[in-house]
Amino acid sequence: MKHKSTNFETKCIHAGISDYEFGSVIPPIYQTSTFKFESAEHGANLFAGKQKGYIYTRMTNPTVEALEDCVAELEGGYKALGCASGMAAINTVFAAMLKAGDHVVCSSIVYGPTTTLLSTIMAGFGVETTFVDTSDIEAVKSSMRPNTKMLYVETPANPTLTITDLKAASEIAHSSGAKLVVDNTFLSPALQRPFEFGADVVLHSMTKFLNGHADVVAGIVIVKDEETYKHFRKVLNQLGGVIDPFNSFLVHRGIKTLYLRMKKHCENAQIVAEYLEKHPLVKWVSFPGLKSHPQYELAQKQQDGPGGVISFEVEGGYEAGERMMNSLTLCQLAVSLGGIETLIQHPASMTHASMGKEARMAAGISEGLVRLSVGIENPKDIITCLETALEESRKTIDAPAV
Repeated sequence: MKHKSTNFETKCIHAGISDYEFGSVIPPIYQTSTFKFESAEHGANLFAGKQKGYIYTRMTNPTVEALEDCVAELEGGYKALGCASGMAAINTVFAAMLKAGDHVVCSSIVYGPTTTLLSTIMAGFGVETTFVDTSDIEAVKSSMRPNTKMLYVETPANPTLTITDLKAASEIAHSSGAKLVVDNTFLSPALQRPFEFGADVVLHSMTKFLNGHADVVAGIVIVKDEETYKHFRKVLNQLGGVIDPFNSFLVHRGIKTLYLRMKKHCENAQIVAEYLEKHPLVKWVSFPGLKSHPQYELAQKQQDGPGGVISFEVEGGYEAGERMMNSLTLCQLAVSLGGIETLIQHPASMTHASMGKEARMAAGISEGLVRLSVGIENPKDIITCLETALEESRKTIDAPAV
């Protein structure tokens, strides 16, 4: 009998693992597009759903399913669906849950392409979206309509790290006949499990913390019940945005160290955030682990840690921030987050550029905002790098007017 543990760190190692041919202790990579049937009757039964098995990797695959079962168990869901990217996961959710005439209430501060997808492609399909500050529960409540089918929340929000009360959000959604969908990418199930607060669907860009090694692009959707799973599976199979076996293997391997990595990400980010908050060249810092964060108490209640991402703004505006980022040594100037290495980027000109300046400003994404994904290096080295770069930015502030 397989040992079942309620301890998260143990689940990270053993979730999704079954008994494999030749005694393999990890899921083999079934790098095949199709699977041979034992007979014509067997094939017919598989297609009819009368027997469990594998037909074609776009539909299901044992390596992919092992990863899906792992993440579903970590999140406390029923089943999961592996996708080719985080955006493929988001698109699958929208396609499965929305139709022409439906209305969505979405966090005004989310991953930039999510905003663009809703306001362009989904709008073209007849889906209307209201973007609202979901940390303001009264604003969420007043935005709900009779045709609202989805409340879409990303918490902490990318990149401002604004936090939404998930329990309150779920109550508003359900009282209005809508579903709560939560993007849990920034924290992972190691730090937050939205199903515990009433979420109906949870999704991730597995490119980030779940994989953790900056070598995979992948996404996943987790659902609560069999009926929803079967519907979502049909939609994903038709859209075709599925994850491949090798990337599934890599993400599953990455998850084995998720608990350890998240613990170190949180420790390092707390140290770096406290350093930045005291620095004279930093205007402000947003980090859920700081008592200065507007939703600090809420973060303490619904998160098991502050996460590994910090947002801040440098004195001197865009030019000073640009000079700072161009002077980095250890921290790498690159988009994405959640890897073992420290990454820094400028949302207004990079990840959230597609939103447009007006939408960014309305969402609180200032032109000088910098997003820092703190890695698991020695925090002293991260701070030394930032200190040198910040001092370089001082030259822009101190430069005489011409």
